Amino acid sequence: MSTSHFRPGVSVNQRRSQRILLTVPVVVSGISSNNAVFSERTSTLVVNAHGALIQLREHVVAGQKLRMRNAVTTEEISCAVMDINPGNTVIPEVGVEFSTPNPHFWRVSFPPADWTPRSSEAHGTSAAPMVSAVPASKK
Repeated sequence: MSTSHFRPGVSVNQRRSQRILLTVPVVVSGISSNNAVFSERTSTLVVNAHGALIQLREHVVAGQKLRMRNAVTTEEISCAVMDINPGNTVIPEVGVEFSTPNPHFWRVSFPPADWTPRSSEAHGTSAAPMVSAVPASKK
């Protein structure tokens, strides 16, 4: 999730939470530029505790408020468009940020913020942090 917006207290090389390459089917909805309600089924490319990187056909603008529904759990969350990258594909990549951090939205366990591939936990087959599914609770 690239983001060109400045965030106070976060340096260029510092992340607030670890990123995970994870495909989760989601439904993104909001109000289009012509004031029509839209809803688009897509999936994540990258996730973290603060949001996701998705591909979105609907034209959106930075700062635009959206709703995202996890198609697996049906949980919904408010988010905002933080970055739009036209990239090399027909469908732009859109970085969205949750209105409130929610690491449980994706139902995965994130590595600690200070974890790196050089961490001592990464040097062994059984000690390396693994992305693990957290059981989804039905509401």
